Amino acid sequence: MNADPKEWHVGLVGYGEVGRILAEDLRASGLMVSAHDLKLTGPHAQELQEHAAQHGVALAASHAALAERSDFIVSAVTASQTVAVAQACAKGVQAGAWFLDFNSASPGAKMRAAESIVQAGGRYVEGAVMTSIPPYRIRVPLLLGGPDAIEFSPLLNALGFASKVASVRLGVASATKMCRSVMIKGLEAMVIESFTTARAYGVEDAVLASLAETFPGIDWEKQGAYFYQRVIEHGRRRSEEVREVAATVQEIGLTPWSAQGTAERQAWVADLADAGLFGEKGTKDFARNANWRIEADRILAQVRPRN
Repeated sequence: MNADPKEWHVGLVGYGEVGRILAEDLRASGLMVSAHDLKLTGPHAQELQEHAAQHGVALAASHAALAERSDFIVSAVTASQTVAVAQACAKGVQAGAWFLDFNSASPGAKMRAAESIVQAGGRYVEGAVMTSIPPYRIRVPLLLGGPDAIEFSPLLNALGFASKVASVRLGVASATKMCRSVMIKGLEAMVIESFTTARAYGVEDAVLASLAETFPGIDWEKQGAYFYQRVIEHGRRRSEEVREVAATVQEIGLTPWSAQGTAERQAWVADLADAGLFGEKGTKDFARNANWRIEADRILAQVRPRN
C-alpha cells in the first residue's frame, strides 16, 4: 500500500459515464488506473474496451482482481449494487487500501457496504456527490463521511478531487445527499408531469407565466428543457437512486410517498427512452432538444388514446 496518493494504483468499479470521466482525469494526472464493469461482457463491451485502450486504462476480469491491484478503489455503480460491489471487492481488497463509495445509496446501505470492506482490512469512506458530475468532472462537490474521512480528504484532493468532510459518522453524508434528492429528482418528475399535462391541455404558456411570477429567479423554459433532457438520458440511474431515497425516508419511519412516485416517473421515462421514443442513445441529438415541448409531444403521442 503506497502512502503517496500520486503513486496509487486506482481501481474503478463501474465504467459508465462517471467511471469514464474519473478515468480520463486520473490518467491525465499520470496515475495508473484499472476498471471493472459487468458490461464488459455485454453488448456495450466494445465501446468500453475502446475507451479504456484510448486512455490507457487496464481492464480487470473481476471485482476481486481489481481490488487486489488497487491502493484506492472507487465504487461508482447503480445504487442497487452498492452493497454487492463492496462485498465482491472485499474478497480481494488489500490491507489498508482505501475504498470510496461514490454511490447514491441510503445510509443503511452505506453502513452495510462499510462492514464488508472494514472486516476485510480495507478503509471505507462514504462519498456523496452533491450535483451533476459532467460540468465539474473530477472536481464535483463531494461530501465524505466515516471514521477515516478526515485523514482521507487531503489525500483525495491531492488527486484533483474537491472533497470536504461532512462527518466522522457514517450515514451523515449520504443522508444529506438523499434528502437533497427528494427535492431535486422530485422536481424533475413534477416538471415532466406538469409540463406534459399542460401541453396536452394547451395551457403551457399560462402555467409557465404563473411559475415565473411565483419563482422569478428561475427560467422555466430553460429549466424545463434541462429536466427533460436529464431524465430522458439518465432516468434509469435516477430511478434507482430515488428508490434509495425512499429507503432513506423509510429508515426513519416516514412513508416515502413523494420519493416512490418520483422513482416511478423517472423509471417510466427511462422505459420510453429505452424503447427509442427520444431517438437513438449515443447520438448527438438524443435528449438534446432546447425546446421541452418536442419531448412532451413525443410522450403525449404514446399516452393519448388512439381513435
